Amino acid sequence: MNTEKNYLEHANLTVRSIDKAVEFFQLAFPEFKIRGGGGIGTDRWLHLGTEATYIALEQGKDIETNNRPDYVRNAINHLGFVVEDVTAVAERLISSGYKRNYPRTAEKFRIRDYFCDADGNEYEFVQYLSDKTEERNLYGN
Repeated sequence: MNTEKNYLEHANLTVRSIDKAVEFFQLAFPEFKIRGGGGIGTDRWLHLGTEATYIALEQGKDIETNNRPDYVRNAINHLGFVVEDVTAVAERLISSGYKRNYPRTAEKFRIRDYFCDADGNEYEFVQYLSDKTEERNLYGN
């Protein structure tokens, strides 16, 4: 159970293939399990995650081949996840054919890596190298 008073419980994404989205997230987070779901065909949906947090996935209908926003139009640019070992996440994704979307960034108090899923949605994975809030929130090297 999350002990934070306020936190992100879930994000809801429309994807071309729920199966490909589940593959991506389970490579990044092997502890993510299917919590529930329903529908058939292009009306499929499911919740994938832990008891405290999850990704709600809906399989879209007639989504264009390239639906990725370009950071110019109103859209979510990426979702950021704190991870214990950013190198392990990157190795699992790369070994399954996913590519970095931005060069890996190593700073004094954090390491960040960015990957896109099969739909072109971008995710930042960050590993903090300090438990001190003031150091985690210090920007620049």
